Amino acid sequence: MKRLVGDAMLLIGVACVLAILGGNAGAVGVDYLSPLALALDKDGKTLYVAEVTAKQVAVLDLSAGKVSKTIRLPDHPGGLALSPDGASLYVTGASPRGRVHVIDLEEGRITSHIPVGHTPVAPVVSRDGKTLYVCNRFNNNISVINLASRKEVARIAVMREPVAAAVTLNGKYLFVANHLPAGPADGDYVAAAVSVIDTRAREVVATIRLHNGSIGLRDICISPDGQHAYVTHILARYPLPTTQLDRGWINTNALSILDVADQRLSNTVLLDDVDSGAANPWGVACTADGKYICVSHAGSHEVSVIDRAKLHQKLARAAAGERVSDATSSAGDVPNDLSFLVGLRRRFKLEGNGPRGLTTAGTKVYTAEYFTDTIGVIDTDRPRPKARSLPLAEQLPLTTVRKGEMFFHDARLCFQKWQSCSSCHPGGRADGLNWDLLNDGMGNPKNTKSMFLSHKTPPAMITGVRENAESAVRAGIEHIQFAVRPEQDAVAIDKYLKSLRPVPSPHLLEGKLSSAAERGGKIFREAGCAKCHPSPLYTDMQRHNVGTGRDREKDIEFDTPTLVEVWRTAPFLYDGRAATMREALTRFNKNDKHGATSQLSEREIADLVEFVLSQ
Repeated sequence: MKRLVGDAMLLIGVACVLAILGGNAGAVGVDYLSPLALALDKDGKTLYVAEVTAKQVAVLDLSAGKVSKTIRLPDHPGGLALSPDGASLYVTGASPRGRVHVIDLEEGRITSHIPVGHTPVAPVVSRDGKTLYVCNRFNNNISVINLASRKEVARIAVMREPVAAAVTLNGKYLFVANHLPAGPADGDYVAAAVSVIDTRAREVVATIRLHNGSIGLRDICISPDGQHAYVTHILARYPLPTTQLDRGWINTNALSILDVADQRLSNTVLLDDVDSGAANPWGVACTADGKYICVSHAGSHEVSVIDRAKLHQKLARAAAGERVSDATSSAGDVPNDLSFLVGLRRRFKLEGNGPRGLTTAGTKVYTAEYFTDTIGVIDTDRPRPKARSLPLAEQLPLTTVRKGEMFFHDARLCFQKWQSCSSCHPGGRADGLNWDLLNDGMGNPKNTKSMFLSHKTPPAMITGVRENAESAVRAGIEHIQFAVRPEQDAVAIDKYLKSLRPVPSPHLLEGKLSSAAERGGKIFREAGCAKCHPSPLYTDMQRHNVGTGRDREKDIEFDTPTLVEVWRTAPFLYDGRAATMREALTRFNKNDKHGATSQLSEREIADLVEFVLSQ
């Protein structure tokens, strides 16, 4: 029976759902479906849909346009993969103690569970059907599973937050998209990377760093001819002060093209138009005939369909030094050319809201419309194709919290749809970049803060220039989105952010502190850290000069940040100069003003770091 879930029910802390989308689903209740990932059978007749908050997989009969059955899951699905013979469906259960659920599709039930890592997502089956690869997002590694024995046989370390992967046609390599950049944020080059794994040696053989400012990687696919990989991401213009939005001044939205044979970045094209952003690119897939590259835009609620042959022809001409547009006469010009895709790409407005995963069948494109519980459909070969939506269930009214979650991810709140709140705060957390937001002057960029617990730990912003998070939300709408919105929109966003719940740290053992962290807790108190970071929020909500300021901010006081979930907010310090917590506590802790650590032994430092990162 249809019913409206009250706000109180929506505040249930579902940590595993938070982990799937980096916190995106924290505001929802059990009645919403929230389709996220898709898997299509080899005949193109049946679509399997991972419905995150419903904890189930829907089986959608595409000829009838209706759900034929649902398969319940013990936890929230983070991704789907079909076996080559179509007999089994592998579903990652995105929780701290992650598992892969193996579903026998003939029987329509789970037949086994395979333990993997923290928040497993994006399962990929090898071309021969013998091996399953799983991205353990918060362990920063890849599980390798022998499907005959249904056991994990290896783990391969990658960069930071692997969220998508694709196997090359010859099966020799696995390309892995890492969501966020690793390392310090105060240098001249900050970008996320794609890891290339040799599947036989089970080791990373190349790390392909994307264009400067590349963050928020979401999906990756291999072209049907096996020559290229395509990865979706945001291309942030973080070196610029945030004085305007026009022409992608703050954030642009991109597709990077990788050369598979040479394992290198070929180039990056912008998916925006000159006066219309294509915010938050998510899913990417090629049509089977290789004719098109299709991209879903989670923020602007669109699908881009790009002529693949013409794209590569134009890129080759630019690489040869030919002037191919008013802005491009070399390969280096392409990542800054908002007109590069003119004549090569069609943008389709979707009926649904928040497209995520995307797949293709023949001439049709399907995308999971997260906030409307629908599947978007576009037939690319129709003379005047128009998107339509297939409902997965009766649509429920939106609660205030669900509206806030939707607004937080909706670029239509922004001038020209360049970005959403989640562009810089994926899942309400941080993007790893330094931004010059002008709220405390110009020319002093600061690292993005997580918005988790921001409403409970005033003041807001690194220097505490906003009295509370409520004022920061409204200032963000006005000065970052460059928009004027009704007060109820900001109220809804406040409620969404308040509903977020912590994801348990990957440093915990069975949900508890390790022996090292227990020892580190004692050192945390003895070194004076607990004075400014008292439990349970691990902040005194005061401003202090702890000696970490430098240059024009040498003697400034900074707001004490919460340490809850600090394990996922690297880099550290106000300017992101500390790539690791160890660096923050030692290398950049002059005169012990940021905790008395200079006399600690190597083991004591390690224990202290383990305690802090376990919060």
